[in-house]
Amino acid sequence: MSIRIPRFSASAALAIGGGVLVALSLPPWGIWPLAFFGVAMFEMSLGENPSRRARAARGWLFGAAWMYPGLAWMWSLTPPGYILAAAIYAGYHAVAALASPTGPWRVIGRPAAHTLAEGLRMVFPFGGVPLASLPIGQAGGPFAGTVRLGGVLLLTWFVFQIGFALAGPSPFVPQMARRRGRSGGGWLGVIGAGTAIVVWIVAAAIAPSGTDTAQPPSLRVTYVQGGGPQGTRAIDSDPREVVDRHLAATKLIAPGSTDLVVWPENVVDVPSFVNSPEFAEVGQEAKRIGAPFAVGITEDAPGDHFLNAQVLVDTDGQIIGRYDKVHRVPFGEYMPLRGLLHALGAPTNLVPRDAVAGTAPAYIDIPVADGTVRAAVVISWEVFFGDRAAEGVRAGGTVIVNPTNGSSYTGTILQSQQVASSRLRAIENGRWVVQVSPTGFSAFVSAGGDVFDRSGVSEQKVVTRTVPLYSGRTWYSHLGDIPFLLLIAAALGISWIVPGRAALERRRLTPPTAV
Repeated sequence: MSIRIPRFSASAALAIGGGVLVALSLPPWGIWPLAFFGVAMFEMSLGENPSRRARAARGWLFGAAWMYPGLAWMWSLTPPGYILAAAIYAGYHAVAALASPTGPWRVIGRPAAHTLAEGLRMVFPFGGVPLASLPIGQAGGPFAGTVRLGGVLLLTWFVFQIGFALAGPSPFVPQMARRRGRSGGGWLGVIGAGTAIVVWIVAAAIAPSGTDTAQPPSLRVTYVQGGGPQGTRAIDSDPREVVDRHLAATKLIAPGSTDLVVWPENVVDVPSFVNSPEFAEVGQEAKRIGAPFAVGITEDAPGDHFLNAQVLVDTDGQIIGRYDKVHRVPFGEYMPLRGLLHALGAPTNLVPRDAVAGTAPAYIDIPVADGTVRAAVVISWEVFFGDRAAEGVRAGGTVIVNPTNGSSYTGTILQSQQVASSRLRAIENGRWVVQVSPTGFSAFVSAGGDVFDRSGVSEQKVVTRTVPLYSGRTWYSHLGDIPFLLLIAAALGISWIVPGRAALERRRLTPPTAV
């Protein structure tokens, strides 16, 4: 006797399977084609005319199967927050499924609605959590060049649009499908998706890459990764040990061999940097090597707060540049709703002080023998936000520096997604990116998104590379996200308006039924 699987269970399994495939497209797994198949499976789970309840349920299951693996790094930060955040972000896709039209125009409306859901996740709540995103999974694929056209929002839409089109009909198919049989829509969807892929590759290839040579044309940059264990928190460790590891690694740099030494975020954690022994030690090394140091510091601020900054120390032992982190990590560098959470018994002591957000432009000016090099700076978390890197590039940054600190987390989910995000920022802006971390990963990323000299986790590594400096601009660095956000919102509106008007016209032309 055969057992028949209930219809909803089969559809739910497809939604979950689609979400799992999207998760597997992300680093550290990084099988980028699976994102397209995952979205197609989600479309198959929805079908043409699901009920509102079915749409919401399958949208949430799809999002949950994607978010829980992709955001697993968050467990190290806050287990309750991880469980809640993944559930909430899955809920965004439940709402998107409800906001999408059914019928043939769903192939336009569903990609737009789910792209807008991801766009919301990038900014809300608490400034957004744009990790485990579709573009991060595509950073190593052939469509990453899309971000130089319209940033991660456009690449997100592209993946959704192709995935939904592979499994769903075009809005112009119905009449042709009736003439050719129901299978016509599927074939035209595949043909349309294939054509879109070719057009997209060509457009990304010919779009401005931002690689016009700057003056000076290059900069010798040395990143210093001191090494050490992962899974450590600042409140449970001796900050001097981190400094000692990086000083020991810095001793390996020969005098005159570099133009800039970059230390990671939070390497120096003291009440006041300029009054600390660490400031003098950094100045001595800068003088010995003959190059300025970009050093990640954490120091006290009034009102039981702290500052997270990247400071530039020259060969005379003076601070000549500083950038204070603007986009802070929620539940990592500050505790949103601290009073409420404390009253509810949440462990707010894990973040005993809140960081003060910076307000200065995102760059530092580096003196070199034949002039000054302006470097855009994004500190750690900021590399996941395209607007932060673009700000420094619009201000004249010719290279992007990303000091970071992933030592609080175990595993490589967050670290590998950060490398992928550095690749996206490099392509978006047509700039090389220097990423440096105390325990990994550190790397150089070319303006085309290729990764060089990537370190291993916890190893001590010092690498010097001559980095080309560029002054040109990409379309994305000129336009930002807003134009594409409006276009995608318009596509969602059209997907509702056009079939709605057609339905009204049919009702108008239908003669009344005789009573």
